[in-house]
Amino acid sequence: MWFKRDLRLRDNEALKTACEQNRPLALIYIVEPIMLNDPHMDIRHWRFIVQSIKDLNEQLAEYNSSISILYGAALDVFSQLHEKYQIKQIVSHQEVGLTHTYSRDKSVSNWCTNNKVDWTELAQGAVYRPLNTRKNWPQLWNERILRSASQPELEDIQCISTISDSLDSQYIFTVPKLWLTADDNMQLGGEKRAWYTLKHFFKERGKAYFGNIGDPSMSRQTCSRLSPYLAWGNISLKQVYQFSLTQTERKGWARSITAFQSRLHWHCHFIQKFETESAMEFRPINKAYLDFPYCEGKEEELRLHAWKTGCTGVPIVDACMRAVVKTGYINFRMRAMVVSFLCHHLNIDWRKGASFLGAQFLDFEPGIHYPQFQMQAGVTGINTLRIYNPVKQSIDKDQEGLFIKKWLPQLEPLPNPLIHQPWVITPMEEAMYDFNCERDYYSPIIDVEKEAKAARDRMWAYRDKPAVKKEASRILKIHTI
Repeated sequence: MWFKRDLRLRDNEALKTACEQNRPLALIYIVEPIMLNDPHMDIRHWRFIVQSIKDLNEQLAEYNSSISILYGAALDVFSQLHEKYQIKQIVSHQEVGLTHTYSRDKSVSNWCTNNKVDWTELAQGAVYRPLNTRKNWPQLWNERILRSASQPELEDIQCISTISDSLDSQYIFTVPKLWLTADDNMQLGGEKRAWYTLKHFFKERGKAYFGNIGDPSMSRQTCSRLSPYLAWGNISLKQVYQFSLTQTERKGWARSITAFQSRLHWHCHFIQKFETESAMEFRPINKAYLDFPYCEGKEEELRLHAWKTGCTGVPIVDACMRAVVKTGYINFRMRAMVVSFLCHHLNIDWRKGASFLGAQFLDFEPGIHYPQFQMQAGVTGINTLRIYNPVKQSIDKDQEGLFIKKWLPQLEPLPNPLIHQPWVITPMEEAMYDFNCERDYYSPIIDVEKEAKAARDRMWAYRDKPAVKKEASRILKIHTI
């Protein structure tokens, strides 16, 4: 059984299938060089993975079983295992990953064919491979998500417990100490933690989900916070959705539960987009945007660095970037806003920021990340162009400046509305609050209003091009429900 992004025991169809084979079974997770070198992966992700495996092994101990963490290219690891154990079958879930994991899977498939090894790959969620039309997507979604959960018979596992003693030492992975050290700013990984988070959400805090979903401070408590557990497979979308169905009659929860369930439907919709057209990892889904006139050269480098480090001089943007780097999380509205600011106000190619933000998001899910990034960057040709005004977003969603003050404490002396746009401070106010923008913070690296107008002119002029419209027609036929 090859664990990937399905680090759970319950509702794990691959594990259930492996348990039913009535054969000696090796439970493995492979730390691969392609993943260690992936710019989307950060130590926060590896810690979460290790925490998840530790949790599973604690549960598996009751059945005298455990997951072995191996190291190497998947082909080399399976070749070594085949040499030692004569593999008959590999069982795993399909992975809707990046190009390098898909290429790896194709190589493993060829290796299995050549070595007469049966590789059973099982679908996850409501993502279909292949899917040539979205005509019946709602029915297909229901078919997968409403069926009964797959519960492995763990007592049937005939676990091979001597893998570490049998393989060459180069294939045995020693977990680095830093991966074993929890970061108190990040959510902890694990199936048990996922279920605790789900039940805690529906216990009380989720009641305010709908009202606070856009608030960068309150959303940290009232949003479900299940996204990393879904991304790394500590809990399945099916489990979450079916649990939510048991809560629908609760008084005062209707709008929040409806909004929550709606986002669960969209989860697989975006992953299906990526599955169908994974080239969007490298190019705009609307190929007519390949020659879009982005900022280049030294100015691009300066703007990109300021955005990554939270030093743009626009408080809500800087607070968001510092928060996500430190904690691995910001709510959806703020994610959309910082991408919009990068691609529209700063006019930087979305590809320059995609892997960086992927490395910050603890819940990095390729199939959601890239379609969403392109949608906010305005390069699809089919979605509404949203050029978020960061000052308006700040005033609307962080009215009292609580989020800004937490992540930019140097702005704490400033009252509303100055905390949202400190560059408009007058000399009298500077003396009153003992604050100077250049001395205590940063002057904005751009003129927000001027660059917003320039972005609107660029985006709408480009969207009217015949080539963009032609590509948009193609996209709608393939990806629209």
